[in-house]
Amino acid sequence: MSSFDQLPRVSLCHQPTPIEHMQRLSEHLGINLYIKRDDCTGLAGGGNKTRKLEYLLGEARGKDVDTLITLGGIQSNHARQTAAAAAKYGFNCELVLEDVEGTVKQDYYGNGNVLLDKLFGANIHRVDEGVDCLDYAYKLKAKLANEGRKAFVIPLGGSSAVGSMGYVQCANEIMAQSKSSDIHFDKLVLATGSAGTQAGLLAGFKATEFNLPVYGICVSQDTQTKKELVISLLTESLKLVGKGGADIADDVITDGSYVGKGYGIHTQEVVDAINLCAQLEGILLDPVYTGKGMAGLIDYCQNGRIKKGENVLFIHTGGSQGLFAYREIF
Repeated sequence: MSSFDQLPRVSLCHQPTPIEHMQRLSEHLGINLYIKRDDCTGLAGGGNKTRKLEYLLGEARGKDVDTLITLGGIQSNHARQTAAAAAKYGFNCELVLEDVEGTVKQDYYGNGNVLLDKLFGANIHRVDEGVDCLDYAYKLKAKLANEGRKAFVIPLGGSSAVGSMGYVQCANEIMAQSKSSDIHFDKLVLATGSAGTQAGLLAGFKATEFNLPVYGICVSQDTQTKKELVISLLTESLKLVGKGGADIADDVITDGSYVGKGYGIHTQEVVDAINLCAQLEGILLDPVYTGKGMAGLIDYCQNGRIKKGENVLFIHTGGSQGLFAYREIF
């Protein structure tokens, strides 16, 4: 038994999530496009952070804490799912949420994920853009300690090596689903932000020598900065699955071409991708993550980086709850 199998874990996630063929969008793009429905993980409307939180809450429960602290942007999907997980397992929840300059503001502060954070009973600390949210979180932890409370800080996006184990588990699902359906995927495409999802998938595939290139469409940062972040987290994740020391640099593919003006700031290509998926497939993407990921995938089909007739798997990491905060762009 590997150390991965021995990690403490709670139950939060509907899994395995299905893989569906996107027939009409496939015909439109000239490829065979499949979608892994990690928007259907269940917790708080679903999303990729649910898988990570199973392991992160397992770690927190082992430390006998009463409060979870995490951080992100105002419309953080991770914050929403953390607040829900905290409610389910009886933790207090403190969210350190940073404003994002350049986002549409009409519904940004009160709708979407923020509305749900409040419904789940989280205490929101709204901070200005540029504040070191991790430093703020640890100062908050110290303040709570002085009040007799014991807090556990979950990193941005739940993207620690422990959190990434949720996507090692997802990689195992994909391999099993590929085998049972007899579909060989040529490429996997996803939106990559805090890097835990991409690192976990790569660690899972690397551990079993499953050959599936993973293309991370960046939602923030440039190509090289994101690649270094994924490599760092993948290195730590591989240690947990008993594969430390593996050669990984060539396995990490990131692309910062679709970030636009920055994290959380939509582009016209993102709006077009969201509309296309909604109107051809009845699938809801979001302006921050999956919309950018799909915009990149569509452009890859148009520029030949994805070839006609290839089998492509897109990971739907959730986030449609955020659409309501971006209503005015539609």
